[in-house]
Amino acid sequence: MIEMPQLRRLLGISVLGLGIVGVSACVRTSAKTVPDGPPLEVPAPPARVIAPADEPIATAPTEPLEPAPAPTSMTRRPIRRPANAEPVQKPEPNPPADTPPPQATPPEPAVTTPPPTLRAPGSAAKPIRDLVARAQRDLSRVDYAKLTEAGKAQYEQSKRFVQQAEQALKDQNFVFAQTLADKAATLAAELLGR
Repeated sequence: MIEMPQLRRLLGISVLGLGIVGVSACVRTSAKTVPDGPPLEVPAPPARVIAPADEPIATAPTEPLEPAPAPTSMTRRPIRRPANAEPVQKPEPNPPADTPPPQATPPEPAVTTPPPTLRAPGSAAKPIRDLVARAQRDLSRVDYAKLTEAGKAQYEQSKRFVQQAEQALKDQNFVFAQTLADKAATLAAELLGR
């Protein structure tokens, strides 16, 4: 059994501990920083080199387009202030400080890297066409009649991905075509492995 003086001491310590925890939970700290130095300079974009096309790009004959109608002008309505309102005064800028401007350091010699090579649309389509062909080849080797319902659904999904990838290639949406071709090839390979 705990004696009365010990009980008071424990009760006092626990109340004091709760008070400290409660006070420390209410304290917030925040860091305030001031930017030092002038704004950074943005470098010029790198030069680009375009590689020659592997395949000629078929273009549809273009018909002359009619000129687009002139856009309607959107004007702002002036802000109306009451006649008795006083004009708003802008605050005066702070007077310049007597601190000397920071000394400019000489620029370091620029490291020259060769510009990135951009591929022509025909060369970007070749790996995608290879994936589509592999998916179609794998699908042709699958016996559709022996597949389960889930397998048949997977087969149909792979065929849809192949069709969508071919359409994306025609639209020259190579990123989307690559994604669809990857999915079609993966599903077809899984079906072939069953």
